Amino acid sequence: MTERTALDFHFLATGIGSVPYLDVDGTCRRILEACPHIPFWPQFVQRTHLEDMIVQFTEALPFLEIAEDRKVLITEHGHAEEELLAFYDRFLAEDVEHFALSKNYVPGLYEMLALIGREPEKYGPFIKGHTVGPVTFAAAIRDREGRNLFSYPDFSETFVKALAIRSLWQVRELGKSGKKPILFLDEPYLAGYGSAFTPIQRHEVVAMIKEVVDYVRERSEAIIGVHCCGNTDWSMIIEAGPDIVSFDAFSYLNYFFLYPAELRCFIETGGAIAWGIVPTFGFTGRETVDDLSGRLQEGLAKLHALGLDPDRLARQSLLTPACGMGTMEPAASERVLILLRGLSERFQPDC
Repeated sequence: MTERTALDFHFLATGIGSVPYLDVDGTCRRILEACPHIPFWPQFVQRTHLEDMIVQFTEALPFLEIAEDRKVLITEHGHAEEELLAFYDRFLAEDVEHFALSKNYVPGLYEMLALIGREPEKYGPFIKGHTVGPVTFAAAIRDREGRNLFSYPDFSETFVKALAIRSLWQVRELGKSGKKPILFLDEPYLAGYGSAFTPIQRHEVVAMIKEVVDYVRERSEAIIGVHCCGNTDWSMIIEAGPDIVSFDAFSYLNYFFLYPAELRCFIETGGAIAWGIVPTFGFTGRETVDDLSGRLQEGLAKLHALGLDPDRLARQSLLTPACGMGTMEPAASERVLILLRGLSERFQPDC
């Protein structure tokens, strides 16, 4: 059973990652206004292909090339064995800085840290980052015949380790702010997991995610979450051992509660829920804090019915958008941030 430190979020607000904006400084400042207690660094998917959720975490990794359509391709060549040995030399030596991401790939991370560093007393106590999860990464990267990394077990194992040590680099960078780092592994590929077309077994999913979670946890004080914006096997996610499970509570609330025993055990052992209560896909602009509050109360009532203490649930609950906002119109994403902050403020202890 995973041992977790006591968490105290009490419905604080944060984001998932992607945004539709282009202004790095202005966006980071807006996030600090909307989510001052758990600011997150933004991923500018409309600004450059280097911030695509897959491409962003490939910088300087071996055997990969970026195609014009933002797809990541496996490239094999005569020096593959040498590159693989060089990778493992760096990995086994825990040469974390070798796996750093540059400002070209993560400008939002560097800008957010700089802004917090100027007025650290105004923000925190947490700071949130994110990375593509290992299963989604493996599913997205393909060779020229269309086969993904699941057809290349040696490469797949290598890239799980690359994401693990790169995640460790990220949480150490976030920790330089003086705030407690939170890192979400984003796993959209697991939405609808279990269909006939899924080329990976349940135990393999658990093992891949758990390897990253355990690697970071053993070497840092970071809080680690797994985010999936669709319906999935949530018992599988919980088994992988994260501290936070993040889901689309607006669209998939009832599906989430198909795993009552697992959810109860997860929360009783200190796990937290990130309620993705403000819709992103299908956002109409007519949503209100009252409407979203009712939806959240519905979910909390289901957990209360399992015998879970309301005060514990409050401490172990965060609020987020349902998913990233990168495909939204800027005006709509601004409205999401307004709703998110308003909902968080309503659920604070003194309200």
